[in-house]
Amino acid sequence: MSKVTAPLHTAGDWSFACHLSEGDQGSLVLIQHSRGTIRVTPIESAPASGAEQPRRPLLIGLADDNTVLVMDAVTKQIRRATALPGDAVPIYAYMDAATGTYWMVNDGDKDSGVDILNCGNSGSPVLVVKGLGNSQAPECLKTICLGRGHHVTIFTAPSTQAPRVPRRAFSSNLLDGTISVIGNDPADSAAYLKVIATLNLSDPRHEDGKRDSIPNNAFPHGMAYSPVTGKVYNMNNGYGTVAVIDPVKNGIETTVAMKTSSNLLLSPDGRFLIGKGADRKTDPEHVIGRLSVMDAVNNRLTGTVDLPDVYPSVYRFSGDGGKLYVTTAATGKGKQKDHLKLNSVLVFDTAALPEIKLIKEVAIGRADCGRRPIAFIDYGEQGTWVFLPNPSDGTLSILDGATDTVKETVKIGKPNLTEINFSFWTGLSYGA
Repeated sequence: MSKVTAPLHTAGDWSFACHLSEGDQGSLVLIQHSRGTIRVTPIESAPASGAEQPRRPLLIGLADDNTVLVMDAVTKQIRRATALPGDAVPIYAYMDAATGTYWMVNDGDKDSGVDILNCGNSGSPVLVVKGLGNSQAPECLKTICLGRGHHVTIFTAPSTQAPRVPRRAFSSNLLDGTISVIGNDPADSAAYLKVIATLNLSDPRHEDGKRDSIPNNAFPHGMAYSPVTGKVYNMNNGYGTVAVIDPVKNGIETTVAMKTSSNLLLSPDGRFLIGKGADRKTDPEHVIGRLSVMDAVNNRLTGTVDLPDVYPSVYRFSGDGGKLYVTTAATGKGKQKDHLKLNSVLVFDTAALPEIKLIKEVAIGRADCGRRPIAFIDYGEQGTWVFLPNPSDGTLSILDGATDTVKETVKIGKPNLTEINFSFWTGLSYGA
Protein backbone atom coordinates (compact mmCIF):
# COMPACT_ATOMS: atom_id res chain seq x y z
CA MET A 1 0.00 0.00 0.00
CA SER A 2 1.40 3.39 -0.97
CA LYS A 3 1.52 6.22 1.52
CA VAL A 4 0.67 9.74 0.36
CA THR A 5 1.98 12.74 2.27
CA ALA A 6 1.10 16.43 2.19
CA PRO A 7 2.25 18.60 -0.76
CA LEU A 8 5.91 19.59 -0.85
CA HIS A 9 6.51 21.70 -3.94
CA THR A 10 5.60 21.94 -7.59
CA ALA A 11 8.96 22.47 -9.29
CA GLY A 12 8.90 19.12 -11.07
CA ASP A 13 8.58 15.37 -10.80
CA TRP A 14 11.30 13.11 -9.48
CA SER A 15 11.81 9.63 -8.14
CA PHE A 16 14.50 7.47 -6.63
CA ALA A 17 14.77 4.28 -4.62
CA CYS A 18 16.08 3.64 -1.10
CA HIS A 19 17.41 0.31 0.11
CA LEU A 20 16.63 -0.28 3.78
CA SER A 21 18.91 -2.66 5.68
CA GLU A 22 17.81 -4.59 8.76
CA GLY A 23 20.84 -6.69 9.60
CA ASP A 24 21.37 -9.26 6.83
CA GLN A 25 17.95 -8.61 5.30
CA GLY A 26 16.82 -5.66 3.25
CA SER A 27 13.93 -4.09 1.41
CA LEU A 28 13.43 -1.45 -1.25
CA VAL A 29 11.07 1.52 -1.42
CA LEU A 30 10.33 3.88 -4.30
CA ILE A 31 9.98 7.55 -3.36
CA GLN A 32 8.20 9.67 -5.97
CA HIS A 33 7.08 13.26 -6.26
CA SER A 34 4.32 14.31 -8.65
CA ARG A 35 2.14 17.41 -8.67
CA GLY A 36 3.15 18.47 -5.19
CA THR A 37 2.62 15.08 -3.56
CA ILE A 38 5.18 12.57 -2.29
CA ARG A 39 4.36 8.90 -2.53
CA VAL A 40 6.33 6.13 -0.81
CA THR A 41 5.75 2.72 -2.38
CA PRO A 42 7.34 -0.46 -1.01
CA ILE A 43 8.76 -2.71 -3.73
CA GLU A 44 7.56 -6.30 -3.48
CA SER A 45 9.89 -8.58 -1.53
CA ALA A 46 10.87 -12.12 -2.47
CA PRO A 47 12.21 -14.91 -0.26
CA ALA A 48 15.93 -14.81 0.46
CA SER A 49 18.10 -16.70 -2.00
CA GLY A 50 19.65 -18.75 0.79
CA ALA A 51 23.09 -18.45 -0.81
CA GLU A 52 26.16 -17.75 1.28
CA GLN A 53 28.39 -14.81 0.57
CA PRO A 54 29.84 -14.08 -1.93
CA ARG A 55 27.13 -15.81 -3.98
CA ARG A 56 24.17 -13.74 -2.84
CA PRO A 57 22.38 -11.74 -5.56
CA LEU A 58 23.52 -8.14 -6.03
CA LEU A 59 21.04 -5.29 -6.04
CA ILE A 60 21.82 -2.92 -8.90
CA GLY A 61 18.77 -0.67 -8.45
CA LEU A 62 15.45 0.02 -10.11
CA ALA A 63 14.96 0.03 -13.89
CA ASP A 64 13.13 2.82 -15.68
CA ASP A 65 9.90 0.79 -15.41
CA ASN A 66 10.47 0.36 -11.65
CA THR A 67 11.31 -3.32 -11.89
CA VAL A 68 14.23 -4.49 -9.75
CA LEU A 69 17.63 -4.95 -11.41
CA VAL A 70 19.42 -7.92 -9.83
CA MET A 71 22.80 -9.31 -10.85
CA ASP A 72 23.66 -12.99 -10.42
CA ALA A 73 26.90 -12.95 -8.44
CA VAL A 74 28.21 -16.04 -10.24
CA THR A 75 27.21 -15.52 -13.89
CA LYS A 76 27.10 -11.67 -13.79
CA GLN A 77 23.83 -11.76 -15.71
CA ILE A 78 21.49 -8.86 -14.90
CA ARG A 79 17.77 -9.56 -14.85
CA ARG A 80 14.64 -7.56 -14.21
CA ALA A 81 12.52 -8.88 -11.36
CA THR A 82 9.21 -7.81 -9.88
CA ALA A 83 10.44 -8.51 -6.34
CA LEU A 84 13.67 -8.06 -4.40
CA PRO A 85 15.29 -11.11 -2.75
CA GLY A 86 15.49 -10.39 0.96
CA ASP A 87 19.23 -11.08 1.14
CA ALA A 88 20.23 -9.19 -2.00
CA VAL A 89 23.38 -7.15 -1.36
CA PRO A 90 23.28 -3.43 -2.28
CA ILE A 91 26.41 -2.53 -4.17
CA TYR A 92 28.06 0.91 -4.27
CA ALA A 93 28.82 2.37 -7.71
CA TYR A 94 30.97 5.15 -9.17
CA MET A 95 29.63 6.67 -12.38
CA ASP A 96 31.82 7.53 -15.36
CA ALA A 97 29.73 9.96 -17.39
CA ALA A 98 32.20 9.91 -20.30
CA THR A 99 31.63 6.23 -21.09
CA GLY A 100 28.17 5.80 -19.55
CA THR A 101 29.43 3.06 -17.24
CA TYR A 102 29.05 2.34 -13.54
CA TRP A 103 31.95 0.84 -11.64
CA MET A 104 30.50 -1.28 -8.86
CA VAL A 105 32.88 -2.06 -6.03
CA ASN A 106 33.12 -5.36 -4.20
CA ASP A 107 35.12 -5.25 -0.96
CA GLY A 108 35.52 -9.00 -0.59
CA ASP A 109 35.55 -10.72 2.78
CA LYS A 110 35.34 -8.28 5.70
CA ASP A 111 38.55 -9.55 7.33
CA SER A 112 40.71 -10.72 4.41
CA GLY A 113 39.47 -8.37 1.67
CA VAL A 114 39.42 -11.32 -0.72
CA ASP A 115 36.57 -12.37 -3.02
CA ILE A 116 37.28 -16.06 -3.61
CA LEU A 117 34.41 -16.40 -6.10
CA ASN A 118 35.79 -13.83 -8.54
CA CYS A 119 39.47 -13.41 -7.75
CA GLY A 120 40.66 -16.50 -5.91
CA ASN A 121 43.04 -15.47 -3.13
CA SER A 122 44.45 -12.45 -4.94
CA GLY A 123 41.96 -9.70 -4.12
CA SER A 124 38.49 -8.39 -4.90
CA PRO A 125 36.91 -6.88 -8.03
CA VAL A 126 35.14 -3.94 -9.53
CA LEU A 127 32.27 -4.77 -11.88
CA VAL A 128 31.89 -2.46 -14.88
CA VAL A 129 28.23 -2.16 -15.91
CA LYS A 130 26.59 -0.27 -18.77
CA GLY A 131 22.98 0.35 -19.79
CA LEU A 132 21.61 1.63 -16.48
CA GLY A 133 18.92 4.28 -16.49
CA ASN A 134 18.05 4.07 -20.18
CA SER A 135 16.36 1.79 -22.67
CA GLN A 136 19.42 -0.44 -23.08
CA ALA A 137 19.53 -3.87 -21.54
CA PRO A 138 21.95 -3.62 -18.57
CA GLU A 139 25.13 -5.58 -19.08
CA CYS A 140 28.20 -6.33 -16.99
CA LEU A 141 31.07 -5.55 -19.36
CA LYS A 142 33.83 -6.97 -17.20
CA THR A 143 34.86 -8.17 -13.78
CA ILE A 144 38.26 -6.63 -13.03
CA CYS A 145 40.22 -8.21 -10.18
CA LEU A 146 42.20 -5.68 -8.16
CA GLY A 147 43.87 -5.74 -4.74
CA ARG A 148 42.35 -6.58 -1.39
CA GLY A 149 39.69 -4.63 0.46
CA HIS A 150 37.54 -1.59 -0.25
CA HIS A 151 37.97 0.23 -3.57
CA VAL A 152 37.47 3.95 -4.13
CA THR A 153 37.38 4.69 -7.87
CA ILE A 154 37.88 7.93 -9.81
CA PHE A 155 38.26 8.71 -13.52
CA THR A 156 40.84 10.86 -15.30
CA ALA A 157 40.44 12.56 -18.67
CA PRO A 158 42.13 15.34 -20.64
CA SER A 159 41.03 18.89 -19.85
CA THR A 160 41.82 22.37 -21.13
CA GLN A 161 44.38 22.84 -18.36
CA ALA A 162 45.75 19.28 -18.60
CA PRO A 163 45.36 18.05 -22.20
CA ARG A 164 47.88 15.19 -21.89
CA VAL A 165 46.02 13.31 -19.13
CA PRO A 166 44.80 9.93 -20.45
CA ARG A 167 41.36 8.40 -19.91
CA ARG A 168 41.91 5.97 -17.07
CA ALA A 169 40.34 4.72 -13.87
CA PHE A 170 42.24 4.77 -10.58
CA SER A 171 40.94 2.36 -7.93
CA SER A 172 42.47 2.11 -4.46
CA ASN A 173 42.97 -1.17 -2.58
CA LEU A 174 42.50 -0.51 1.13
CA LEU A 175 44.18 -3.55 2.65
CA ASP A 176 47.10 -3.74 0.20
CA GLY A 177 47.99 -0.05 0.30
CA THR A 178 48.05 0.23 -3.49
CA ILE A 179 46.18 1.86 -6.37
CA SER A 180 45.26 -0.03 -9.54
CA VAL A 181 45.41 1.96 -12.78
CA ILE A 182 42.93 0.74 -15.38
CA GLY A 183 42.59 1.65 -19.04
CA ASN A 184 39.30 3.48 -19.62
CA ASP A 185 39.37 4.60 -23.25
CA PRO A 186 37.02 2.44 -25.36
CA ALA A 187 39.03 3.47 -28.44
CA ASP A 188 42.15 1.81 -26.99
CA SER A 189 41.20 -1.86 -27.19
CA ALA A 190 44.62 -3.02 -26.01
CA ALA A 191 44.22 -1.33 -22.61
CA TYR A 192 40.47 -0.81 -22.15
CA LEU A 193 39.25 -2.25 -18.83
CA LYS A 194 42.64 -3.82 -18.14
CA VAL A 195 44.98 -3.13 -15.21
CA ILE A 196 47.96 -1.37 -16.74
CA ALA A 197 49.84 -0.35 -13.57
CA THR A 198 49.82 -0.75 -9.79
CA LEU A 199 51.00 2.16 -7.65
CA ASN A 200 52.59 1.22 -4.34
CA LEU A 201 51.72 3.81 -1.67
CA SER A 202 54.25 2.48 0.85
CA ASP A 203 56.13 5.31 2.58
CA PRO A 204 59.28 4.21 4.45
CA ARG A 205 58.80 7.10 6.91
CA HIS A 206 55.75 5.23 8.21
CA GLU A 207 57.00 1.66 7.67
CA ASP A 208 60.05 1.48 9.97
CA GLY A 209 62.27 2.37 7.02
CA LYS A 210 61.00 -0.46 4.83
CA ARG A 211 60.46 0.38 1.16
CA ASP A 212 57.83 -0.84 -1.28
CA SER A 213 56.15 -3.21 1.15
CA ILE A 214 52.79 -4.73 0.16
CA PRO A 215 50.65 -4.85 2.21
CA ASN A 216 51.52 -1.65 4.04
CA ASN A 217 49.90 0.80 6.46
CA ALA A 218 48.80 3.45 3.92
CA PHE A 219 45.14 2.30 4.03
CA PRO A 220 44.03 4.45 1.07
CA HIS A 221 40.45 5.69 1.39
CA GLY A 222 39.36 8.79 -0.50
CA MET A 223 40.48 9.93 -3.93
CA ALA A 224 39.78 12.77 -6.36
CA TYR A 225 40.95 13.97 -9.78
CA SER A 226 41.22 17.68 -10.52
CA PRO A 227 40.93 18.76 -14.18
CA VAL A 228 42.40 22.09 -13.07
CA THR A 229 45.74 20.63 -11.97
CA GLY A 230 45.61 17.37 -13.93
CA LYS A 231 46.57 15.45 -10.78
CA VAL A 232 45.06 12.60 -8.75
CA TYR A 233 44.87 13.07 -4.97
CA ASN A 234 44.74 10.02 -2.72
CA MET A 235 44.05 10.04 1.03
CA ASN A 236 46.46 7.73 2.85
CA ASN A 237 44.28 7.24 5.90
CA GLY A 238 46.92 5.22 7.74
CA TYR A 239 49.68 7.79 7.22
CA GLY A 240 47.63 10.98 7.55
CA THR A 241 48.90 12.21 4.19
CA VAL A 242 47.56 13.05 0.74
CA ALA A 243 49.55 11.52 -2.12
CA VAL A 244 49.68 13.76 -5.21
CA ILE A 245 49.85 11.50 -8.29
CA ASP A 246 50.76 12.34 -11.88
CA PRO A 247 48.33 10.30 -14.05
CA VAL A 248 50.52 10.75 -17.12
CA LYS A 249 53.59 9.13 -15.53
CA ASN A 250 51.65 7.07 -12.94
CA GLY A 251 53.97 8.27 -10.23
CA ILE A 252 53.67 9.95 -6.81
CA GLU A 253 55.00 13.52 -7.02
CA THR A 254 54.73 14.53 -3.37
CA THR A 255 52.73 14.02 -0.20
CA VAL A 256 50.92 16.60 1.93
CA ALA A 257 50.20 16.07 5.63
CA MET A 258 46.48 15.96 6.45
CA LYS A 259 45.99 14.48 9.89
CA THR A 260 42.66 13.16 11.18
CA SER A 261 41.16 12.65 7.73
CA SER A 262 39.71 9.50 6.21
CA ASN A 263 38.24 10.79 2.95
CA LEU A 264 38.62 13.46 0.26
CA LEU A 265 36.11 15.60 -1.61
CA LEU A 266 36.91 17.93 -4.52
CA SER A 267 35.22 21.32 -4.75
CA PRO A 268 33.12 21.81 -7.91
CA ASP A 269 35.64 24.33 -9.27
CA GLY A 270 38.41 21.70 -9.06
CA ARG A 271 40.64 23.91 -6.91
CA PHE A 272 40.22 22.70 -3.31
CA LEU A 273 40.17 19.34 -1.52
CA ILE A 274 38.15 18.84 1.67
CA GLY A 275 39.22 16.07 4.03
CA LYS A 276 36.97 14.77 6.77
CA GLY A 277 37.64 12.59 9.75
CA ALA A 278 37.27 12.15 13.50
CA ASP A 279 39.70 12.24 16.42
CA ARG A 280 38.77 9.51 18.93
CA LYS A 281 42.09 9.51 20.83
CA THR A 282 42.61 13.01 22.26
CA ASP A 283 39.58 13.12 24.58
CA PRO A 284 38.25 9.84 26.03
CA GLU A 285 34.81 11.41 26.53
CA HIS A 286 34.38 13.33 23.29
CA VAL A 287 34.81 12.63 19.58
CA ILE A 288 36.21 15.62 17.69
CA GLY A 289 35.21 15.75 14.05
CA ARG A 290 37.43 17.62 11.63
CA LEU A 291 37.24 19.18 8.19
CA SER A 292 40.54 20.08 6.49
CA VAL A 293 40.99 22.27 3.42
CA MET A 294 43.85 21.77 0.94
CA ASP A 295 44.68 24.00 -2.02
CA ALA A 296 45.26 21.59 -4.90
CA VAL A 297 47.12 24.17 -6.98
CA ASN A 298 49.97 24.73 -4.53
CA ASN A 299 49.64 21.51 -2.48
CA ARG A 300 49.17 23.39 0.77
CA LEU A 301 46.90 22.74 3.73
CA THR A 302 45.09 26.03 4.32
CA GLY A 303 43.13 25.34 7.49
CA THR A 304 41.00 23.03 9.61
CA VAL A 305 37.64 23.21 11.37
CA ASP A 306 37.07 21.10 14.49
CA LEU A 307 33.57 19.83 15.30
CA PRO A 308 33.17 18.74 18.95
CA ASP A 309 30.91 15.74 19.48
CA VAL A 310 30.36 15.27 15.75
CA TYR A 311 31.20 12.24 13.67
CA PRO A 312 31.07 13.59 10.09
CA SER A 313 29.52 10.75 8.14
CA VAL A 314 28.90 11.81 4.52
CA TYR A 315 29.59 15.22 2.97
CA ARG A 316 28.70 16.76 -0.36
CA PHE A 317 28.73 20.17 -2.02
CA SER A 318 25.64 21.85 -3.37
CA GLY A 319 25.57 22.02 -7.14
CA ASP A 320 26.97 25.56 -7.26
CA GLY A 321 29.65 24.83 -4.68
CA GLY A 322 28.40 27.55 -2.34
CA LYS A 323 27.51 25.17 0.49
CA LEU A 324 28.87 21.99 1.99
CA TYR A 325 26.47 19.63 3.77
CA VAL A 326 27.88 17.26 6.43
CA THR A 327 25.67 14.57 7.97
CA THR A 328 26.06 13.28 11.52
CA ALA A 329 26.06 9.61 12.55
CA ALA A 330 27.48 7.34 15.25
CA THR A 331 30.95 6.09 16.11
CA GLY A 332 32.86 4.94 19.18
CA LYS A 333 31.39 3.69 22.42
CA GLY A 334 30.83 4.67 26.01
CA LYS A 335 30.88 8.37 26.88
CA GLN A 336 32.22 9.34 23.46
CA LYS A 337 29.15 7.91 21.80
CA ASP A 338 26.83 9.19 24.53
CA HIS A 339 27.90 12.77 23.82
CA LEU A 340 27.62 12.54 20.02
CA LYS A 341 25.13 14.56 18.00
CA LEU A 342 23.10 12.01 16.06
CA ASN A 343 20.23 14.12 14.80
CA SER A 344 21.57 16.95 12.67
CA VAL A 345 23.11 18.02 9.39
CA LEU A 346 25.74 20.78 9.37
CA VAL A 347 25.66 23.39 6.60
CA PHE A 348 28.86 25.29 5.77
CA ASP A 349 29.39 28.36 3.62
CA THR A 350 32.03 27.43 1.02
CA ALA A 351 31.46 30.25 -1.48
CA ALA A 352 34.83 31.78 -0.56
CA LEU A 353 37.10 28.73 -0.29
CA PRO A 354 39.57 28.13 1.23
CA GLU A 355 37.51 29.85 3.93
CA ILE A 356 34.87 27.51 5.36
CA LYS A 357 32.29 28.64 7.88
CA LEU A 358 29.46 26.84 9.69
CA ILE A 359 26.24 28.75 8.98
CA LYS A 360 23.56 26.40 10.23
CA GLU A 361 22.93 23.20 12.15
CA VAL A 362 19.62 21.68 11.08
CA ALA A 363 17.79 19.28 13.38
CA ILE A 364 16.63 16.13 11.61
CA GLY A 365 16.02 12.53 12.73
CA ARG A 366 18.50 10.12 14.35
CA ALA A 367 21.26 8.08 12.77
CA ASP A 368 22.53 5.76 15.50
CA CYS A 369 24.62 3.92 12.91
CA GLY A 370 27.85 4.55 11.06
CA ARG A 371 26.58 6.04 7.80
CA ARG A 372 23.98 8.62 6.83
CA PRO A 373 24.10 9.38 3.07
CA ILE A 374 22.88 12.53 1.35
CA ALA A 375 21.21 13.24 -2.01
CA PHE A 376 20.19 16.32 -3.97
CA ILE A 377 17.72 17.19 -6.70
CA ASP A 378 18.72 20.45 -8.34
CA TYR A 379 16.24 22.47 -10.41
CA GLY A 380 18.59 25.42 -10.87
CA GLU A 381 16.67 28.66 -10.44
CA GLN A 382 13.60 26.71 -9.34
CA GLY A 383 15.38 25.40 -6.29
CA THR A 384 17.36 22.56 -4.79
CA TRP A 385 16.06 19.84 -2.49
CA VAL A 386 18.27 17.95 -0.06
CA PHE A 387 17.38 14.43 1.10
CA LEU A 388 18.66 13.08 4.42
CA PRO A 389 17.70 9.64 5.75
CA ASN A 390 17.15 9.00 9.45
CA PRO A 391 17.84 5.24 9.83
CA SER A 392 17.01 5.04 13.54
CA ASP A 393 13.57 6.59 12.91
CA GLY A 394 12.88 4.92 9.56
CA THR A 395 12.24 8.33 7.99
CA LEU A 396 13.58 10.69 5.33
CA SER A 397 14.00 14.44 5.93
CA ILE A 398 13.66 16.78 2.93
CA LEU A 399 15.27 20.22 3.12
CA ASP A 400 14.65 23.30 1.03
CA GLY A 401 18.15 24.09 -0.25
CA ALA A 402 17.45 27.83 -0.35
CA THR A 403 16.61 28.19 3.34
CA ASP A 404 17.98 24.89 4.70
CA THR A 405 14.77 24.23 6.58
CA VAL A 406 13.00 20.89 6.83
CA LYS A 407 9.95 20.98 4.57
CA GLU A 408 8.86 17.38 4.97
CA THR A 409 9.69 14.25 6.94
CA VAL A 410 8.50 11.09 5.23
CA LYS A 411 8.08 7.67 6.79
CA ILE A 412 9.90 5.16 4.58
CA GLY A 413 10.40 2.08 6.78
CA LYS A 414 10.63 0.55 10.22
CA PRO A 415 12.64 2.18 13.03
CA ASN A 416 16.16 1.07 13.95
CA LEU A 417 17.38 0.39 10.42
CA THR A 418 21.08 -0.43 10.26
CA GLU A 419 21.64 1.46 7.00
CA ILE A 420 19.83 3.31 4.22
CA ASN A 421 21.27 3.67 0.72
CA PHE A 422 20.02 5.76 -2.20
CA SER A 423 19.68 4.32 -5.69
CA PHE A 424 19.27 6.51 -8.77
CA TRP A 425 20.62 6.37 -12.30
CA THR A 426 18.85 9.14 -14.22
CA GLY A 427 17.39 12.61 -13.92
CA LEU A 428 18.49 15.42 -11.63
CA SER A 429 19.38 13.30 -8.61
CA TYR A 430 22.95 13.06 -7.34
CA GLY A 431 24.68 12.31 -4.07
CA ALA A 432 26.15 9.40 -2.13
